[in-house]
Amino acid sequence: MTGPATFWRGGAPLVLASGSATRRQLLEAAAIPVDVIRPDVDERAIEADFLAMGGPPAGVAAALAEAKALSVSPSHPGRMVLAADQMLICEGRPFHKPEGAAAARRQIAMLAGRKHELTSAFTLARDGRIIGRSASSAVLAMRPLTPGFIRDYVALAGPAATSSVGGYQLEGLGIHLFEAIDGDHSTILGLPMLSLLATLRELDLVA
Repeated sequence: MTGPATFWRGGAPLVLASGSATRRQLLEAAAIPVDVIRPDVDERAIEADFLAMGGPPAGVAAALAEAKALSVSPSHPGRMVLAADQMLICEGRPFHKPEGAAAARRQIAMLAGRKHELTSAFTLARDGRIIGRSASSAVLAMRPLTPGFIRDYVALAGPAATSSVGGYQLEGLGIHLFEAIDGDHSTILGLPMLSLLATLRELDLVA
């Protein structure tokens, strides 16, 4: 006798409002089928408005996840839509994906020898209405790094150094940058799977 091919109970696949390959891989590894739809939102404008209204920098991830979910949900009636985002804060300063290798080297140099916080948030929406949401944070301590090591790391990492906030992907070469990590691994990757699965269970969408 064989078991079920999936724990997903939602019928149609979950709509993932994100272009992140890592988030898709996390969901598919948990046997949750997904259809990927890239949201069309101005992330920096949403962030600026949120901060201008007095929102905390770490809350930007939740604001972006909500905006992405609500931008995709109306065009997929009856479907459950998941959006997620992540914010990196170091000593009160927010960081974004570096635009090019030089920017990646500068970011890593600023993070080297310091602790920073990664906050990952998700929003679930159906028919233009928010169904669930949550956020989780992790604290990472980057070890002191020499300019030569940073240069070599960025060269070896290639596109991975510019495709993630902070200039690193922890699941790959980026692990070389750290001396201590406190937090859930999936949160660091950009989708807090434990809280997401708990929410989906409450909604009877997973076993």
